[in-house]
Amino acid sequence: MTAFPIQNAGTPIGTPDIDNLAINTIRTLSMDGVQAADSGHPGTPMALAPVAYTLWQDILRYDPANAHWANRDRFVLSNGHASMLLYSLLHLAGVQRLDHDGRQTGELAVPLDDIKRFRQLGSLCPGHPESHLTTGVETTTGPLGQGLATSVGMAMASKWLGARYNRPGYTLFDFHVYSICGDGCMMEGISGEAASLAGHLGLANLCWIYDFNRITIEGSTDLAYNDDVATRFMGYGWNVLRVGDANDVPQLLRAYQSATRTIDRPTLVVVDSHIGFGSPKKQDTASAHGEPLGEEEIKATKRGYGWPEDAKFLVPDGVRERFAEKIGARGAAASAEWNARFVAYAKAYPWLAEEVRTMLARGLPDGWDKDLKAFPADAKGNASRNTSGQVLNAIAKNVPWMIGGSADLAPSTKTLLTFDGAGSFQKDAYGGRNLHFGIREHAMAAIVNGLTLSGLRAYGSGFLIFSDYARGGLRLGAIMEIPALHVFTHDSIYVGEDGPTHQPIEQLVGLRAIPGMHVFRPCDANEVVHCWRAVMTLTHHASAMILTRQNLPTLDRSIYSSEEGCSRGAYVLSDAEGGTADVILIGSGSEVHLCIAAKEILAKDSVKVRIVSMPCTGIFDEQDEAYRASVLPSAVRARVTCEAASTMGWDRYAGLDGECIGMTSFGASAPAKDVAAKFGFTAENVAAAARRSLARVRGGAR
Repeated sequence: MTAFPIQNAGTPIGTPDIDNLAINTIRTLSMDGVQAADSGHPGTPMALAPVAYTLWQDILRYDPANAHWANRDRFVLSNGHASMLLYSLLHLAGVQRLDHDGRQTGELAVPLDDIKRFRQLGSLCPGHPESHLTTGVETTTGPLGQGLATSVGMAMASKWLGARYNRPGYTLFDFHVYSICGDGCMMEGISGEAASLAGHLGLANLCWIYDFNRITIEGSTDLAYNDDVATRFMGYGWNVLRVGDANDVPQLLRAYQSATRTIDRPTLVVVDSHIGFGSPKKQDTASAHGEPLGEEEIKATKRGYGWPEDAKFLVPDGVRERFAEKIGARGAAASAEWNARFVAYAKAYPWLAEEVRTMLARGLPDGWDKDLKAFPADAKGNASRNTSGQVLNAIAKNVPWMIGGSADLAPSTKTLLTFDGAGSFQKDAYGGRNLHFGIREHAMAAIVNGLTLSGLRAYGSGFLIFSDYARGGLRLGAIMEIPALHVFTHDSIYVGEDGPTHQPIEQLVGLRAIPGMHVFRPCDANEVVHCWRAVMTLTHHASAMILTRQNLPTLDRSIYSSEEGCSRGAYVLSDAEGGTADVILIGSGSEVHLCIAAKEILAKDSVKVRIVSMPCTGIFDEQDEAYRASVLPSAVRARVTCEAASTMGWDRYAGLDGECIGMTSFGASAPAKDVAAKFGFTAENVAAAARRSLARVRGGAR
């Protein structure tokens, strides 16, 4: 892109003195916070202070006293290393803190004392913004590009909510989404995935503000990056605007106003900035981006602002009041008007108003599970992806705000909603409930986060092997404690002929290793039903449903225990006949059936076997000790675990005398039955492992 000269660096152009003072307060708070922490990134907040200030004060429809107002505009700081920019804005705007249940606390979301403890233990100002921790942070950002993709989900949510709930004279949802990003965000592939989809969908309520400062940690972007970003985004179908100086407030305002008037496509505002604004020796180095400036540099910079050079964390008189009279007053009026409109709406459309209330509370409508039925016993059975598709449709038709789709794999993942009126979410048809993400797994996971943060029950789907491509978004959803849902099929080496590139091995243990994510791998159709029940009742956990391509027999529950045990993560599916078990066989998914067949083999030798189905290790581990001991009694030390994936983690259930049957290598390309036999997934091998474990126990006590 053509470089423009920077003029009047550090001094906002065309703004009243009080606004200059407010902008420089953002800058000095950012400098002081980073310096006090001796850690962080001061340059970007300093450079972007006029950019963010103008957006918040003159454009953003946001009520600091009601931070979760449903129709507020969303502001996402995608380059989360510049977090002091956001914390300074939240503090100066007087955003009010909400508790974990969304209730007002009467406290500031970001007190000045927390800015003074930036990046310190217990501070509300962590190194990168965390939405579950700090009120006013719309989404957790840090890994570059994630915020951009999440903002696409938020913009899609606004469009869907408007299509579902707006009525003539009652516009409930039409919020805009603004995201500030940098060169790093643009380099990450996720931003290209997300921008392509946003352009295709014509999300005119989305505006990205690109800080074009030509600096990354290693130095000039010329080392690795010279994309013509403006032309690239025009190719995506975006409206592209250019502001040649980040300090040109009138030009920034005109660009933002143009974005809000655009009705057919998203907008990218390219803003030329110069990182830092300290002395020349600091301005052109990456240290201004990634390190504190140092006390002497801060003093010199403050002198340039006409600031008391020894003052720290100074908020001059009039600055907070200036925020209150602009964004504060505008936001209060807008949210009050919305609340009044909603009261009238509730009288005119009471059923829709109740939907909105329930949705925003992360609740479920009455009768959401009324169409869930038990599956009859069936020796042939069905693939769990197929039964999951039936269950998903039975739930989604009764949860109107449940929407989702796949990374171009809905025919395989069985996640297409097929009931009357489901439709597809497309440009100018935003009421559809089937989302088509295209082959964009990483963006899909982040977009699901954005949809979920906006109140919807959203899901994405793909093959389990490609969860690797989505992992950044999966992890952030768990960090944010939101009920984002991911459906993964083709769950094991039983994919067969597609070979090792498509056979997941380490993905299951990788997903289970994410704190705050529950991973479900049901063994038959009725476990599928109850795993879905468990998923739908989650409010602060992300989840992943892991499903087969191959058929699984549907167990006869008059013989085997009720599948309701799924709600506790693991349960005794079949106990030993005639007394205490000699050995416990533990499996998940398709391998539960190997355990059942192995029990029949062992019965011929009078070995007493308990079978434990463990569809969700995470939920089982959360149960009290008494329940866990009732399922896996310590007195029974002979144990075998069986799962067609990495054995990592299963040793804690197998114990010192047990064995873990699983994968310790990649798979192979062959028919599924041949692959299974090659790697030991046979009833005979499970039975043999049980005998070896039992022999160790009987051979000597530990």
